[in-house]
Amino acid sequence: MFDRDRWQEIYSTLKSNKLRTFMTAFGVFWGILMLIIMTGSGNGLRNSVYDGFQDFATNSSFMWTRQTTIPYKGLPRGRNWLFNNEDMKALREGVPEMGYLAPRLQPWSGNGDNNVVRGIKTASYDIFGDYPDFFRIDPVTMLSGREINEIDIRENRKVAVIGNRVRDELFDLDEDPIGQYIRIRGVYFQVVGVFEPRNKNISFGSDKEKSIFIPFTSLQIAYNMGDEVHFIAVTAKENIPVSVVEKKVMAILAERNKVAPEDEMAFGHVNLEEEFKQMNGLFNGIDMLIWIVGIGTLFAGVVGVSNIMLIVVKERTKEIGIQRSIGATPWKVIGQILMESVTLTSLSGMIGLVLGVSILEFINYQMVSSGAEGETFKNPGVDFNTAVIALVVLIIAGLLAGFIPAKKAVSIKPVEALRAD
Repeated sequence: MFDRDRWQEIYSTLKSNKLRTFMTAFGVFWGILMLIIMTGSGNGLRNSVYDGFQDFATNSSFMWTRQTTIPYKGLPRGRNWLFNNEDMKALREGVPEMGYLAPRLQPWSGNGDNNVVRGIKTASYDIFGDYPDFFRIDPVTMLSGREINEIDIRENRKVAVIGNRVRDELFDLDEDPIGQYIRIRGVYFQVVGVFEPRNKNISFGSDKEKSIFIPFTSLQIAYNMGDEVHFIAVTAKENIPVSVVEKKVMAILAERNKVAPEDEMAFGHVNLEEEFKQMNGLFNGIDMLIWIVGIGTLFAGVVGVSNIMLIVVKERTKEIGIQRSIGATPWKVIGQILMESVTLTSLSGMIGLVLGVSILEFINYQMVSSGAEGETFKNPGVDFNTAVIALVVLIIAGLLAGFIPAKKAVSIKPVEALRAD
């Protein structure tokens, strides 16, 4: 392995025909370069999509009501219906697998008339009535003040937690909004907190930064909404699929509200756990395709190396014969050929590996410095495990490329080799 004469011989062999060596090595170089760049690009797409789920409870499901499509118990199809407070109590008692249950009200969106007033400023925002548990499912970062708490719910306090863009639009730059009042649909609420969303990608149609949260019970009472519930979010306990919880919740709600059990269209629902699994499966498939294409390209380079090594063996037939005649064992000859092959593939592959990683790092640097890193591509690169796998593939490729020429070399009889021109 550390025989100086052997390494000098390998160097002389590769140097003797520079063009042939370059063209042979280029196939392996290109294969590993493409493998690294494609893998890094796939990771960039994966990181972008996974970032869209960041901080959000992925073991969650969201449900709302739609028109019924099947007549049931004397009630016609096309009936509008809503969840209610008693439904929430029934769910807490009837679904032990459930983690959080967060009912929500959204009577007004930010796309209509101006619904919030402060002094001479008016604007339109998304208004939500929430329980504290909703912030465990979709966490926020409090920039100042606090979140809605259980005391707010219990005492029906008229308090509001506003988004950072609501603060920027309704308050002056040097003004502290905490303790100030805003008027929502004619009712005054005291601002107790300013938040910034941690996850801005999952929003169900609203702009989180331009949203206002008030206690669920306060919204029901202040605007005479009775016991309506517009929307619910649930999570599953640890090691329980949220689909199990979702199925039980929908069955209980359907029975309580006289909805046909088979009327799936009566519910709107989104299962984030299933969405996450589908995305994960998609990217696993992309990774597999990338490795198949990359290794296929690398294999084409390996075939080229093997063919060239066969030519080298033919050119050195007499030399191999001399080595055999003075006592060189078959394994020594095989080792020499394999070392040459592994050296050629490893050097060219390492150059491709280093260049591929450098290209990905340069792209990532340019994206970050220009602010172009966004929703479709983020932090492209390869991890240490991928680099190690690539190195192992290179070594195996070198051994495979040299195996047939090595077998050819030792199959030559010394006497015949000495007679070769």
